[in-house]
Amino acid sequence: MKFSEAWLREWVNPAIDTNTLSEQLSMAGLEVDGIEPVAGVFSGVVVGEVVECGPHPDADKLQVTRVSVGSNELLDIVCGAKNCRKGLKVAVATVGAVLPGDFVIKKAKLRGQPSNGMLCSFSELGMADDSDGIIELPQDAPLGQDVRQYLQLDDSIIEVDLTPNRADCLGIKGLAREVGVLNKLEVCQPEISPVAATIADKKHISLSAPDACPRYLGRIVRNVDVTAKSPLWLTEKLRRCGVRSIDAVVDITNFVLLELGHPMHAFDLANIDGDIDVRLAVEGEKLVLLDETEVTLKANTLLIADSKKPLAMAGVFGGLHSGVTKQTKDVFLESAFFAPLAIAGKARQYGLHTDASHRYERGVDPQLQHAAMERATALLLQICGGEAGPIVQAVSEQHLPRTAQISLSEAKLARILGISLNKADVSAIFQRLGLQVTDTADGWQVVVPGYRFDISISEDLIEEVARVYGYNNIPNVAPQAALKMRSFNEAELNVQRLRTVLVDRGYQEAITYSFVDPKVQQQLFGQQAALVLPNPISVDMSAMRLNLWPGLLQTVQYNQNRQQNRIRLFEYGLKFIPDATAEGGVRQVAVLGGVIVGSMHNEHWNMENRNADFYDIKGDVEALLAQTSATEQFRFVTGEHCALHPGQTAAIYRGDTLVGYVGALHPEAERKLAIKGKAYLFELEITALGARSIVEARELSKYPANRRDLAIVVKSDVRFADVAATIKKVGGNQLVDLKLFDVYTGAGVAEGFKSLAIALTLQDIARTLEDKDIQQLVNQVVSALGEEFNASLRD
Repeated sequence: MKFSEAWLREWVNPAIDTNTLSEQLSMAGLEVDGIEPVAGVFSGVVVGEVVECGPHPDADKLQVTRVSVGSNELLDIVCGAKNCRKGLKVAVATVGAVLPGDFVIKKAKLRGQPSNGMLCSFSELGMADDSDGIIELPQDAPLGQDVRQYLQLDDSIIEVDLTPNRADCLGIKGLAREVGVLNKLEVCQPEISPVAATIADKKHISLSAPDACPRYLGRIVRNVDVTAKSPLWLTEKLRRCGVRSIDAVVDITNFVLLELGHPMHAFDLANIDGDIDVRLAVEGEKLVLLDETEVTLKANTLLIADSKKPLAMAGVFGGLHSGVTKQTKDVFLESAFFAPLAIAGKARQYGLHTDASHRYERGVDPQLQHAAMERATALLLQICGGEAGPIVQAVSEQHLPRTAQISLSEAKLARILGISLNKADVSAIFQRLGLQVTDTADGWQVVVPGYRFDISISEDLIEEVARVYGYNNIPNVAPQAALKMRSFNEAELNVQRLRTVLVDRGYQEAITYSFVDPKVQQQLFGQQAALVLPNPISVDMSAMRLNLWPGLLQTVQYNQNRQQNRIRLFEYGLKFIPDATAEGGVRQVAVLGGVIVGSMHNEHWNMENRNADFYDIKGDVEALLAQTSATEQFRFVTGEHCALHPGQTAAIYRGDTLVGYVGALHPEAERKLAIKGKAYLFELEITALGARSIVEARELSKYPANRRDLAIVVKSDVRFADVAATIKKVGGNQLVDLKLFDVYTGAGVAEGFKSLAIALTLQDIARTLEDKDIQQLVNQVVSALGEEFNASLRD
């Protein structure tokens, strides 16, 4: 928004210069985008009067004038302006005057006639880009007075970039109120007196959409001279605010818009049929706007209409056929409050943007309509004459904005600002802002005026205090924080660590929905009960997963359908088990699941090209279990699972607790899900893995280690894990390593038996082990294996 500094200072005049005022506004949140002078740099231009005016004897387009500038001598000046005439008060650049561009006025002859000066136009004084004729000054302009002084041209045009929440400053009144608050000055508002009705003519007003327009005022003014010329003071104030003068009636409504921040509109009374109705448009209804474009109205558009037709888009644009023209004799003035949400976006909906819509969609003062009507009526009668009727108001009090009441405590204000302010000073700031404030025991109770739509919570009040007090006055204090070392449980097994292990082994993490297709889940888990959603996203996402495998297998299917043959995926998430004893009837278990399909390695000339098998995925699971530093506590036991292949399934136990499964996908499920190739899966319950063992540092033995190899024969169904556990129990601290390096069945080993070749590494921390010590320990191991598994040394 652009405004004249001089006009602002008519309302409030702080003892600061233009730059300081600009800085003050910017720091208060009304950012100043630019400052420019209202006129060019010139001197020696005074008020004059054309005493004589006649045609130039040798030029058709020139006139010879004699001009009085208040001295005894008349000036002979040749002028080419069409509007030059006898009796006209003009701006005269006398000999020696300097005009914008360092143009010096000298004595000259034009077509043989002497010219001792120049009659100036607005453009020649740097007040406009172009102009039609010379400046016509009011008849009461004093002869000889400097034009800069008379027109108050030592003024600046200030442009502020207002944020959408500060619609209250879209007028001189709001800006003056801000400047008054910032400088602790009273604002001198022009007196707006009621205009007495001299005629009884009026229009009935109906509010068919009271939520969109809760207040509408109308007034008839008859016998208006619309051809009356707008006075110079009015056109100058409009110009300095970036508004072009059109005609007296429009200039007056624009003046009220700029002064009070309240849009108004004038209709040609002769083109209004019947009474006024503020209603929503009928879908497809047509309206020709003032710019002569026809729009097809949508049903969400608020209209000002008469008994037969729409007259204008409420708060946006007037209609052409109801607009004021040179033939207008009687006008109907409108002053209304339109709800911001009813106007917001409507102008853009039709590719429009007007000063009125800019203000209405941000919010105008719902109590300002009477003052705006009286101000506009008084100016209209003063400039254009006429007779005013009574103001007719239609109002729906229940739909008008409610006054906000907000509580603010001193403690909260001090906490957010970082400083403590005197309570009386804060109360004074609220009062200067126009807020009704009541001191309470711990702070303030504030009633917000209707024009401050942006104040609704206590934080808004704190912002007002900060900007009025001055952001620059708040000391810069660096934030302080007491640093405290975050506690870290080293024994806790971090899921991220498990993720990293799988990624390092060639897996990619997948994230699937917790909702799965019940048909797919049934193919994997048979008739096992699942939690079915009452309002699912879709039919194929209507059951909560009992396991991560349905989502992972569907992901495998998706990738295989896109020519991806080697797939290694894992996922961390929750599975949902129906359990009447659990909260909500469902038990949520955090699990880590994975699937591998296809070749073990990417194709490579130096690597074996084979498909992944059970032992590959078992190795991946063992790598995960190794992160607990307690691998000896885990055991893989032949098990059964409805989704896994019988004979290729292992249940994973930690002690006596079942913690997961690993195995090949059941062939029937593989066929129904259309999985290409053999799929292997695993799942581990995270919480069941428990805490990991913390590594303890021990002294390394400086004595040599000794290796002894044993080849024992046991039954084929004996698990090596059980054999290793027995050896470790017997070997004690002297057994530092144990490896199985060969398994043999065939010639020399009876049917139903197998040979296990085991390497034992023995070492003592305190001494070198002698042969007898080593042999004694080996004998104890063989004896224990014989007792436990009926094992014997292989011949």
